[in-house]
Amino acid sequence: TSQSKIALVHVEFYVDENTFKERLKLFFIKNQRSSLRIRIFNFCLKLLTCVLYIIRVMTDNPAQLRHTWELIFWVDRKVPVWAIQVSPKKANIYMCICILFQGNLWEQIFQVSFLLEMLNTVPFIITIFWPPLRNLFIPVFLNCWLAKCALESMINDLHRAIQRTHSAMFNQVLILICTLLCLVFTGACGIQHLERAGKKSLSLFNALYFCIVTFSTVGFGDVTPQIWPSQLLVVVMICVALVVLPLQFEELIYLWMERQKSGGNYSRHRAQTERHVVLCVSTLKIDLLMDFLNEFYAHPHTQDYYVVILCPCEVDVQVRRILQIPLWSQRVIYLQGSALKNQDLLRAKMDDAEACFILSSRNEADRMAADHQTILRAWAVKDFAPNCPLYVQILKPENKFHVKFADHVVCEEEFKYAMLALNCLCPATSTLITLLVHTSRGQEGQQSPEQWQRMYGRCSGNEVYHIRLGDSMFFRDYNSKSFTYAAFHAHKKYGVCLIGVKREDIKSILLNPGPRHIMSASDTCYYINITKEENSAFIFRQEEDQGKGRGHCDILNSPSGLPVHSIIASMGTVAMDFQNTSPTESGAKLAPPPENDQGSRRPSIAPVLELADSASLLPCDLLSDQSEDEAGQSDEDVTANEFVKGYPPNSPYIGSSPTLCHLLPQKAHFCCLRLDQSCEHVSFEDAKAYGFKNKLIIVSAETAGNGLYNFIVPLRAYYRPRRELNPIVLLLDNLPDDHFLEAISCFPMVYYMGGTIDNLDSLLQCGVLYADNLVVVDKESTMSAEEDYMADAKTIVNVQTMFRLFPSLSITTELTHPSNMRFMQFRAKDCYSLALSKLEKKERDKGSNLAFMFRLPFAAGRVFSISMLDTLLYQCFVKDYMIPIARLLLGLDTTPGSGYLCAMHVCEADLWIRTYGRLFQKFCSSSSEIPIGIYRTESHASPEVSICLSIYLSIYLSICSEKGEESKILTRSSSSSDQSEHPLLRKKSMYWTRRLSRRSVKRSDSSLSSIQQRLGVLRRSEREELTELVRNRMQHLGLHTAGYNELNDQQNSISYVLINPAPDTLLQLNDVVYVAHPDRYTYTHIYLFDCCYSLTNCRP
Repeated sequence: TSQSKIALVHVEFYVDENTFKERLKLFFIKNQRSSLRIRIFNFCLKLLTCVLYIIRVMTDNPAQLRHTWELIFWVDRKVPVWAIQVSPKKANIYMCICILFQGNLWEQIFQVSFLLEMLNTVPFIITIFWPPLRNLFIPVFLNCWLAKCALESMINDLHRAIQRTHSAMFNQVLILICTLLCLVFTGACGIQHLERAGKKSLSLFNALYFCIVTFSTVGFGDVTPQIWPSQLLVVVMICVALVVLPLQFEELIYLWMERQKSGGNYSRHRAQTERHVVLCVSTLKIDLLMDFLNEFYAHPHTQDYYVVILCPCEVDVQVRRILQIPLWSQRVIYLQGSALKNQDLLRAKMDDAEACFILSSRNEADRMAADHQTILRAWAVKDFAPNCPLYVQILKPENKFHVKFADHVVCEEEFKYAMLALNCLCPATSTLITLLVHTSRGQEGQQSPEQWQRMYGRCSGNEVYHIRLGDSMFFRDYNSKSFTYAAFHAHKKYGVCLIGVKREDIKSILLNPGPRHIMSASDTCYYINITKEENSAFIFRQEEDQGKGRGHCDILNSPSGLPVHSIIASMGTVAMDFQNTSPTESGAKLAPPPENDQGSRRPSIAPVLELADSASLLPCDLLSDQSEDEAGQSDEDVTANEFVKGYPPNSPYIGSSPTLCHLLPQKAHFCCLRLDQSCEHVSFEDAKAYGFKNKLIIVSAETAGNGLYNFIVPLRAYYRPRRELNPIVLLLDNLPDDHFLEAISCFPMVYYMGGTIDNLDSLLQCGVLYADNLVVVDKESTMSAEEDYMADAKTIVNVQTMFRLFPSLSITTELTHPSNMRFMQFRAKDCYSLALSKLEKKERDKGSNLAFMFRLPFAAGRVFSISMLDTLLYQCFVKDYMIPIARLLLGLDTTPGSGYLCAMHVCEADLWIRTYGRLFQKFCSSSSEIPIGIYRTESHASPEVSICLSIYLSIYLSICSEKGEESKILTRSSSSSDQSEHPLLRKKSMYWTRRLSRRSVKRSDSSLSSIQQRLGVLRRSEREELTELVRNRMQHLGLHTAGYNELNDQQNSISYVLINPAPDTLLQLNDVVYVAHPDRYTYTHIYLFDCCYSLTNCRP
């Protein structure tokens, strides 16, 4: 056939490399190893020729020559020396011929190095065939310049062959030294040779001495050239030195300046003998640097570590000044480079680093692009140093699974939205978590004259620590006891708050597993305390009152019998002073105070049992709602009964933790999710028309990102009572896409509408009058500004406007920069805020990491910045459990058997408990809940009070002056001038009120009417104007204006968080107690393990 007749053809590839020229290139240039060997061989040959020249000079005998000028052209070269000099020249001529074929022929011929090579090689080759020329002078000493070029090439090939790069500074210094040596050697050999023709010849040593003295500009004059050729050579050498050396020094200075910018290298010797961590960032700001350094070096474990910063940007002036401080100059090394380059990772010695922190640039306008850069950095570091622990910060939750291999990952939007959601249920959760993840000694505000600042500052020093139960002084007595029993008695005896535990054979941490968990010696305990147990000293104080007729039970029931927790933090060690009391027996009870009117006692607080009884261990129905079992159903619960419990069917991103939630039996239509527009299924167009039973939660955001999903989930978690679910309204600048609507359509009472917070109509339509909480999320488009700290300007002004329009609304605001929180709820004439500003400056001067903590918006949980949580990632280097515990507290993870964070309000009926320690026992004995802290609100005199009193005073004095009674009033009031400001004004106002009441009716009516008229003009405040504005807009939108009259100004109060307060702390009305509630429902799986029971879409 025709196919069988086709001949096979053998094809050879890369035939162009078989030519002689290409093979020379391959051997001399392309092949790294062979090229390096040739460079070393060539360098050694050049050095050998220079040494042979010195030997020839030392064996020279110029007396054998008769004519003077013949001494310049002829020398006395011995035959053995000639033979040795000729031998290397054969190899040199062969290498020169090979070099000619490596590139352009004419370009190679006219190079200076090639001409020098020919000048020193060809005459020696000629002497082989013409012996009379063997004594001809040949300037072999010029080979030192060829040796210099060979050395430079050899260093470059050495770096390329072994993949190690020295700094450019090292190369340039080496070149400068070689240039100086070549100039001195060339001048010394040339002058010595030319002076042979003079009356008195110079030795090689004297010529070397003359050159060094001349080039150093000393010029002693004891050795000088005598004939004009040598003098001319000196002039030429000086001119060459004046041209070459400045160029070399200029290049050296330039490289030194560049090295100062790039930071040089972290030496391999230091990396092997010292411990260091690497911080990779896109841009290094002063706030980020100080937060990292202060938190990283706050632990004694990290004091001997070095921090190597790897950043592609040039260090700015502020950061450079910080790095020059002696405290940081010996610890911090700045390297300018990219984590994507192996050379820069090698400079930072990433493979020897103890850890690598990779932080995202949250100030970028495109946060998705910032995440992509972070992901590439993490991949590059993992590829270069697979054994280096990675601590990665990511911005978007949908990008988290790309860095799942990292040891610790913090997703900013996950934590942010979960924290803002819990702020609506547990007030000031953001402040609670922020204080827990910051390192502090609890010494902030201790010099303040105000009691709340001292308590708040002392309790802020509490952090989360861990210890093995068998090694713990706090918990070792509670082996084989229930978790609740151990938590109560550890708090009663030592003042520590046990919040979680981890089994030795289980990796997951359990937050308050409840009385079902029996402690064992191998358990790891997680507790909140002012410092860790290893830094504590235990001083047992015996009871001094046992011989005074008081029984053990009476001691426990008295306030003075509570443990004395005098915590003194000094030099990292805490001395705890407590009583030597054994765990409370079953008969010891803390009874409430007797009723004064009835003389009877309420039931005392039950003791905490060592082991839970069988009744508390009965399983609960996972799909039932206890809040509905406690009371009968009402008409308001019909809607709640339509909800089911299950796992959300659609997750908006990969990697979200599945959480059991309240869901709709059937997904809502997308049109029904629009709050401000009616559809064929729903005819309502505003929040009022829906008739919600509970207050709304409004979230203002720029876009419906996937992070908003983490805001909804904690508010719809299965452990939230159905009757207490708050409607959620998303106020979005840009309408969401169908993918996001698909994810939220399964949740009950979740709506959205388009609008912004700077539009009053949008706020009114979304139901701001019926809302209990308004959350303002920082917008991505405003995070980057020409002036960094101006990124929050629009958000602050808009929130200030809402603060004036709706003073009773609880507004939680997210800011880009924590320093801008001082502008929240800004009052220009507020003296109290000015005093807090001075206190903040004092704490910052003392080196506090929490100088902003005394700002009232932060203390009350009204403002939050995600940069405050950067310390969470930094703390994980020392406390690798901080991220899991924070996720459990925020509800981001739901581990079976682990509890959750909730809050309990202290009402008037609960004040009989009196103290926090008794409340701790009450929770542990009744519901097995573990109190963590208190959110306290205290009344605070508004600055407007004193202003109004002063206005009242001025008005009345002006009236009295017309009546001639001013002197009497001033005389009467002068006796109280030594009192404080506010009591003085109050007493004067009361006195003037009584004086007015004694007047005649006619005179009193005229005076009071005049005062009322003037005060009415002054008090026609912006409040009335704003109220009228809101009412007009409501009427224009067709909304009812009745609800706006019920708004009250509740701004004259101070709220703050007390973490793990002392047991003798008195409870106050309206306190909110943070408690870790045990998850009773998860134990249902123990009884239903063998049953294939589906939890999704199942009715209660």
